[in-house]
Amino acid sequence: MIAAVAKNRAIGYRNELIYWLPNDLRRFRLLTTGHTILMGRRTFESLPKGALPNRRNCVLTRTKAQLPGCECFATWGEFIASCRPDEDIYIIGGESLYRNLMDKADRLCLTEVDDTPEQADAYFPDYSAWREVSREHHPADERHAHPYDFVDYVPAGA
Repeated sequence: MIAAVAKNRAIGYRNELIYWLPNDLRRFRLLTTGHTILMGRRTFESLPKGALPNRRNCVLTRTKAQLPGCECFATWGEFIASCRPDEDIYIIGGESLYRNLMDKADRLCLTEVDDTPEQADAYFPDYSAWREVSREHHPADERHAHPYDFVDYVPAGA
């Protein structure tokens, strides 16, 4: 899973990201390019230019929609059956996908933003039981209003 999360785990408001962090977007592109990304239909609809280039774009949706540049699946089982055993998959949102698939994840690639937004209506699930394996701190600067950390987690016991 990959996401930018506030101190209260907020990730979105009105189907948009809460934070616009150029370095987070660069990290997202570097990690996901050449791999498979899985998202919900509303997350796909929030992408300004549609399907993301140089990635296998997959959407889990109850409505068997045809979305340009995407493969659509009705269930996790149907999706995972279409994947190679060694395929890198990044779950990119939204809230219900994160919540419903947390037990399928083997790592979390989070950008933890040192801020609590005034408004949010989408939250990342609790990951306090996960074990931190790396952290890279970045102070606020002219392009980033808040300090943030790139943090990777694995399940406790892994």
